[in-house]
Amino acid sequence: MHGGRRKGKRKSARIEIIPLIDIIFFLLATFIMVSLSMTKNQGVQVALPTASSAKSLGDQSELDKAVTLSVSDKGDIFYNKEKVTIAQLGMKLQTFKATAKDPRVIINSDANVNWKNVVAVLDVVRGIGIAKVGINTDKK
Repeated sequence: MHGGRRKGKRKSARIEIIPLIDIIFFLLATFIMVSLSMTKNQGVQVALPTASSAKSLGDQSELDKAVTLSVSDKGDIFYNKEKVTIAQLGMKLQTFKATAKDPRVIINSDANVNWKNVVAVLDVVRGIGIAKVGINTDKK
């Protein structure tokens, strides 16, 4: 006897491909979900008004340089995500205009906002001399 060993019958290692494909698809799906959740939103969440003429604001790198001003349905004003008053807004926009090469402002307002608040914000922006102003809407 040979001590339980067989000659010539050697088991070769096998790589199972099906579990490997499952893992690759799982990683791909995870990567896609994480990258989609990384979109940058500088403003406060508001229910935007809809417009049939709504267009894309342009290149994402240009939008990252813009300041987002949000007006909530209660009349609160936010500079990016920081709550400010009209007086503070003027000072912050002055600083932004002094430091930015091409200052841009995006105004987000709730669909049910009292428009005198939005006009007051727009008046401050224009009074400082920032000409590139957009109003964010949803497509109808």
